[in-house]
Amino acid sequence: MSDQHGNNIERSGIDRRTFLKACPALGAALALPAGLAHAAVPAGEPWCATWGTAPAGPPPASGTMSFSNQTLRLIVHASIGGSRVRVRLSNEMGTTPLRIGAAHVGLRSSGANLVSGSGRDLRFGSKSGAVIPPGAALLSDPVSLELPALADVAVSIYLPGTVQATTIHDLALQTSYVSSAGNYAATAALPVQRSIASWPFLTEVDVGGPGAAIVTLGDSLTDGVRSTGNANRRWPDWLARRLRNEALPGTLPVGVVNRGIAGNSLLSDYDDALLAGKDGLERFDRDVLATAGARYLFVLFGINDIAYSSSTSPIPADDITVGYQQLINRARARGMGVLGATLPPWEGFVYYTPQREAVRQRVNDWIRNSGAYDAVVDIEAALRDPGRPARVLPAYDSGDHLHPNDAGYEAMARAVPLDAIT
Repeated sequence: MSDQHGNNIERSGIDRRTFLKACPALGAALALPAGLAHAAVPAGEPWCATWGTAPAGPPPASGTMSFSNQTLRLIVHASIGGSRVRVRLSNEMGTTPLRIGAAHVGLRSSGANLVSGSGRDLRFGSKSGAVIPPGAALLSDPVSLELPALADVAVSIYLPGTVQATTIHDLALQTSYVSSAGNYAATAALPVQRSIASWPFLTEVDVGGPGAAIVTLGDSLTDGVRSTGNANRRWPDWLARRLRNEALPGTLPVGVVNRGIAGNSLLSDYDDALLAGKDGLERFDRDVLATAGARYLFVLFGINDIAYSSSTSPIPADDITVGYQQLINRARARGMGVLGATLPPWEGFVYYTPQREAVRQRVNDWIRNSGAYDAVVDIEAALRDPGRPARVLPAYDSGDHLHPNDAGYEAMARAVPLDAIT
């Protein structure tokens, strides 16, 4: 519901359809890849995602970044640690082959710099480079790297040709870096030409060993809109810290994978805003089931379906709950546990109307009382103002009356019952 700078699109009074045509700059994802090339790994070796995002695109031509004979150094934040690492790169929204000249992974010390001695060259089928066909994704070969939990990871990608960033997660809330001309993938101190606030081509980092991943599927509330940049204060980040600090001894490590997309909906696509993503049902197989070690699904979805429907005759609550049931059924078919979250209070938000609020209330009643989920996380109760229950508590309100501030995102994570995922 907001742009990458945390500016709420609805506060401007711009009509949703007009905004999407004029400025489709919201994070997103698309459909299951046409092909996924798996690197050779020892038979039976378990893998678990420690970080992930949802790719989207292509951006409008006027807003598409271009790289030419340059190295990207993309900074991400691990949830769990491990001693072996692999990465997933994506050309899923591209229409031409994506040539990777070299790739590298290491621990980030500060800025665009690596911890001395931590860097490892990545290979693809034992080769230093790779070509990713349009519509496909690629897993690197694994490398040995002692990756601590909650560490910053730097994934460097050298692009020898001229490349358009057609596959991208727009709202990174994390500064990454683009080099001056040349291959600096393995260089500890990157010569920085410019910084970027998105993640082109990178969609997952996995660690080897036993573990389970919880995939948080949703919209801007999960993507972390209006949280502090470069601080990892989205609610899934707070959950990762809780799992690290509060999990019972002897339990498997649980990686937290954020597949939230600002502007995304559960049921509807917006063809004029591809960075807002294909709907949650459409992207489910790739963004949830294809996640390494996925054992749990967290669903926080539906507020955009309500907000972007008619103000006086909004979407029926039954349409949304049928969508939830599809996610639940498809996750359980893969043996996953499913947690469902109530939709937060939003009175005062620019898209709020009494008719839309009635739908939100009916949806929340179904989430709480249907028994469809394995566990319910009552986000509404965690965020609401006791004196005005339809509103976010002022201490948790970022200012737009829907998206929380850092403290509100922490409160969301505190509402998650850890025993449901450990």
